[in-house]
Amino acid sequence: MKRLHVHVAVPNLKQSIDFYSTLFNAKPVKIETDYAKWMLEDPRVNFAISERGVAPGIDHIGVQVDSRAELDELSHRLKAAGEKTLDEEATNCCYAKSDKSWVHDPAGVRWETFYTFGDATTYGEDPKAEATPIGARVEATTGGACCG
Repeated sequence: MKRLHVHVAVPNLKQSIDFYSTLFNAKPVKIETDYAKWMLEDPRVNFAISERGVAPGIDHIGVQVDSRAELDELSHRLKAAGEKTLDEEATNCCYAKSDKSWVHDPAGVRWETFYTFGDATTYGEDPKAEATPIGARVEATTGGACCG
């Protein structure tokens, strides 16, 4: 079964955790110094927030799947739609180990399809990387970066 994924960049993690915990009537299943995640069943969504230095607002939207086969199917459909995907295997992102396919929709919205198969102790691939303060310049990367 698939689960919608929404990742929102926030300027104040604690304040946002309090807000979303009240909204969802649930505590996050994972809290780190720069990240929190709720795995909700009603609605069925993986909702994540992070304080990582990007502009506040929706960072990306995605679909989380329960198997590598489901990921392969979604990735194939993205390619059939004519969109170029960025495929990642065994990547470390958002304190999890996942296989992923990234794409921009025709309006430029970033979409992530992913299958998670384990936990990680760091936010992204570089364990030395730290959050960048809101408003600081963040260089674009071409791949291997957490969350596209």
